[in-house]
Amino acid sequence: MDQAIAVLIRDLKARDLLSETLIVWGSEFGRTPLSQGGDGKSKDVPGRDHHKDAYTMWLASGGIKGGVSHGRTDDFGMDIVESPVHVHDLNATILHLLGLDHKRLTYRYQGREFRLTDVHGEIVRPILA
Repeated sequence: MDQAIAVLIRDLKARDLLSETLIVWGSEFGRTPLSQGGDGKSKDVPGRDHHKDAYTMWLASGGIKGGVSHGRTDDFGMDIVESPVHVHDLNATILHLLGLDHKRLTYRYQGREFRLTDVHGEIVRPILA
């Protein structure tokens, strides 16, 4: 993937689009850092399970400060130990970078307020340029 993203960045830069393009690279979950399962006698193949608590999202350009790593996990990559970012915070930050105030997208339905950040989410300001 490193070659593909490098080509994307070079292409956007060559077309003078990099500064106005927000690149978000990640997935909806991480992988446990340890191999699991597999007894070697069956079809059960050792693998790594989904890991919802600690995973990486990579953002570049479009208002993101370069060279910044935000947050930290323990030595095993299992638990967040510093500056956690909830998915609501990530969404609030992306919306902010796109010029939208996530709090203004609130609507009321059946007595409850709703929005894309589920009435939560704070902009992750330390990563903003």
